[in-house]
This record gives sequence, C-alpha cells and structure tokens, in this order.
Amino acid sequence: MKRQIKATAQAGGAAKAQGFSLLELLVATAMFMLIAGTAFTLFSKQELASELVQGQVGLNIALRNAATQLQIDLANAGSGYFQGLNVPSWPVGVTIVNNVVTAGTSCYNSGSSTYGASCFDQVNIIAAANPATYPPVNATDSTGAAGVGNCSNTNTGIAYGQAASGLTLAQTAAKFSSGDQLLFLTSTGNYITSVVLTAAPTVVGSAVKFTFNATLDQTVSSINYKGYNTLAHDPLDITACDGLSTCSTAAQGQPGSKLGEQFCGTDWILKLAPITYQVDLTTPSNPKLTRTQSGNTVTVMEQVVGFKVGAAVWNATAGTDATSYNYAASTYTNNTANDMAYNFTLVRSVRVSLIGRTTPSTDPNYKFRNAFDNGAYQVQGTAVVVNPRDMSMND
Repeated sequence: MKRQIKATAQAGGAAKAQGFSLLELLVATAMFMLIAGTAFTLFSKQELASELVQGQVGLNIALRNAATQLQIDLANAGSGYFQGLNVPSWPVGVTIVNNVVTAGTSCYNSGSSTYGASCFDQVNIIAAANPATYPPVNATDSTGAAGVGNCSNTNTGIAYGQAASGLTLAQTAAKFSSGDQLLFLTSTGNYITSVVLTAAPTVVGSAVKFTFNATLDQTVSSINYKGYNTLAHDPLDITACDGLSTCSTAAQGQPGSKLGEQFCGTDWILKLAPITYQVDLTTPSNPKLTRTQSGNTVTVMEQVVGFKVGAAVWNATAGTDATSYNYAASTYTNNTANDMAYNFTLVRSVRVSLIGRTTPSTDPNYKFRNAFDNGAYQVQGTAVVVNPRDMSMND
C-alpha cells in the first residue's frame, strides 16, 4: 500500500513538471507579438507599394488609350473635303484654342490640388461627314441650275443647293438638320467659309434652301474682308479666327485670300462631322478629357492635369517649316503681308501633351508626394506628334 501511494505521488510530480512556467509564457507571448508586429509592418509597406504600382499601371494605360485615340483622330483631320480633287491649298484640318497662362502666375492651386482652365487647351478636328451617308451637295442659286453663273452668296444668310447625286431634293434636305455646321468650298479648293444652320433645310422650287447666320463683309483699311464669321456662329473657329474680324485676309479673288462668300454651281456644300477634345472642369477635383462628336460627349480620361496642343507652322519667309511647336494660336503667322494671326492654314503638324494623375489620396497616413507638384498622387505624362494626312503642305 505504501509503495502504491509513493508511486502515485511520483507520477503526479512528474506530470506537474511538464507544464510552462509564467515566465516562459510571457517570453513566448513577447516573441509572438514581436514577430506579428514585424509581419504587419512589412504587410503595410507592401500594401502601399502595391497601391502605388496599381495606380501607376492604371494611369499608364489611361494615358496610352487617350493618346492613341487622339492620334487616330488627328491623323484623319481634314478628310472628306475634296470631291475627286487633290486640293492642298486649304487644309481646314484642325483649329486650336490655346489658353495661355499669364506670366508670373500658375494655373495650379496647391491648396486644393486643383488645376484651372488655363492649364488646358482645346482642339477641333474637322472633317466632312461620311459621304456615303451625307453626300456632298453642289451650290446653286434659287433656280437650282448647275451653271457656273448660278451662285449663292453666304453674306445673305441664305444659300441654295442642288439635289445630291442619287437623291431627290426632299431626300437631300432631310440629310441636314438645324445646328449642323456646313463647309462651303469652291471646286478649286481655293476659297471656303463655314456656317451653322439655324433651321432645317427646305425645298424651294428646284433647289434646297439653307438658312444660317450671314457671313460678314467688312471694309477695313480699304480691304474688303469677306466670308468670315463670329465665334458664336462658327464654334469650330474655321473662319472666326478667335473673333478677329480682319484675320481672314483679303476678299475672295484678291492675293492672300482664303475665305470667300460666293459659291456657284460647281462648288460644294459639305456637312461637317467635327471632333472636339477639351477638358471638363465641372468637378474641379477630377478634370476629365472629353471627346465630342455629333453632339455626343464621352470621357476619354479622368484626372487630367495638363492638356496642351501646339502646332508647327509653315514659314513662307524662310521657305522652311518652323523648328519648334507653338502653343499660342494668336501667333500662327508666317509674317507675309496678307497674313494675320490664327492662320490655321499654316499648320503642318500637331503636338499634343497630356499629363494625368492617380486619384488624390485623402488618407492622412498616405505619405507619398510626387516631384511634379508635391501632391498626394502619382503623375505621368505623354506626348504625340501627328502630321494629319489631309492637311496642306502649303508649298
């Protein structure tokens, strides 16, 4: 009996000796917390790095997609104008609205991390509508005759057109709507003007009647300027020259003239299908590059912080092209006697600079700051140079 009790006591003592002491437990817990803390720290740093990489990848893809879309559209600028003719004297491929930052100021507000309107330009890519759907129309007078002497004068606010090939007069009129912008083009390609329809065309007698705000005719310093318009009546700025009434050069038929007002039986009336790229600042914290065509606007890219469009222009004085890109359309000139500012016929190639950013972080623990504007986001930029295939070589 004594031996049994002693054996039991010895067994109990051995079992008790197999547990952890309090000190051992504390040491183990401390080691676990140290390892876990290190792991979470590394995970947190990796999460930030992953977020930066993901933002950079997304921004890079957005820039590439936007640049590609711009490049495709710019390459087609000026297409569809010339019906069976090689007319290189007037491109009407692009018009550019440059918003120049005032010297000594900035378009960036560091307090709100927002960019103002002067950080962004606008480019209008101008082309005729698909001729298969919207066939060109020959001009005429109210009789509808096709002779060279049967002419419309755009400074009356009314022009007449013949039936398009394969269509009746009524079918031709139905191809146009109020608000359409038209390009009037002589058969030689030497003279143009542009108007916006204020009413749907109608059939009058043997012709289609087009109604619009009249083009302007003004004598300045003994020169009679014809065929120009105001920005309100020419939103594509083809003839308005940013609102400068005398920039369109001399009257139709005079040296240096490009704009005109008289279009006759062999001349053309074309419906335009322009594309406009501009930045929408409706939400200042998220400027969006938009593309508008036929009244439909889509967002091409979000978080755009820079959109500038420059042009290399033909220099008749030196006989060579300019060697740099000009980002102020008011100085598009080759300094000839009949040349004025905003002369988009001189444009030889276009350079578009696009800068974007990732969505700004509002997390106070987000420590990253970029070197561009010190904002809590990443910044990338790209640029494309395009020689629109249908624009003038002008020489």
